[in-house]
Amino acid sequence: MVTLNKQAFQGRDFISLNHFTAAEISHMIDVGIELKAEKKAGIPHPVLQGKTLGMIFTKSSTRTRVAFEVGIYQLGGTGLFLSSRDIQIGRGEPVQDTARVLSRMVDGIMIRTYSHQEVLDLAEYATVPVINGLSDFLHPTQVLADLMTIKEYKGRIEGLKLTYIGDSNNMANSLLLGGTKMGMHIVIASPEGYQPVPEIMELAKQNARISGGSAQVLLDPAEAAVQADVLYTDVWASMGQEEESEIRKKVFASYQINQKILESAHPDAIVMHCLPAHRGEEITEEVLEGPQSVVFDEAENRLHAHKAIMALVM
Repeated sequence: MVTLNKQAFQGRDFISLNHFTAAEISHMIDVGIELKAEKKAGIPHPVLQGKTLGMIFTKSSTRTRVAFEVGIYQLGGTGLFLSSRDIQIGRGEPVQDTARVLSRMVDGIMIRTYSHQEVLDLAEYATVPVINGLSDFLHPTQVLADLMTIKEYKGRIEGLKLTYIGDSNNMANSLLLGGTKMGMHIVIASPEGYQPVPEIMELAKQNARISGGSAQVLLDPAEAAVQADVLYTDVWASMGQEEESEIRKKVFASYQINQKILESAHPDAIVMHCLPAHRGEEITEEVLEGPQSVVFDEAENRLHAHKAIMALVM
């Protein structure tokens, strides 16, 4: 049976990786790896028997919904899908009221939404753990799965160089925070006007001073990719930015992971993408389907990393 350090985690919210120490993040990753190994071996792990996760979705989802819903089931519990059409929060009920009502009926709440403030408000008023399944500002559950994937492929996390190419969105923010917590060298390549906000860069640099990592922003994706151990990208226009799609295609035209960029990286670099991918835009078909792509292992690890979060905090 998987080893859980419940004492350090139980009852805590999972809003940002910056709220956890490097040792705590390492434990979450190790739990994810153990849960994955047990699942592959056919060993059940019903550590949340009888518990219920309320799952609020105001943003559509493939990986997040399936990972949490299947994950809570594999842990012995039940997932309750709540879209904005299903609950009163979509008809103007204050978040604080929803938080207090759900807290009396479920053992944990996962929310995937637009406004990060909505996540913070939910966590403030809920008396059960709140998990940030994505907001416009952060996507920490994805990055935990990413770190787990990097450890599986590289055997370590500390000291590696990860280059993110594209829009400095919620993914870039969470990679900066989670990566520097773990002693990685994070390089962001984004055009002017689409670079990380000062708040995130300051937190990342604070983390790096402690961990020995670093955080840097460059304009040139080719320069940023030099000797990278991990190349990472995401869509140029996130959900809610569809009206900017054509403008962003022009702005980000040179911010693509392609074979030439891949050749600038370390020879055994791995390529990552949180999906869904727009092939031919932020990443080429050749690279996405190539031998250095770990994109679908990364997607699979969402299930096991999310199970680790739930198993520890609920």
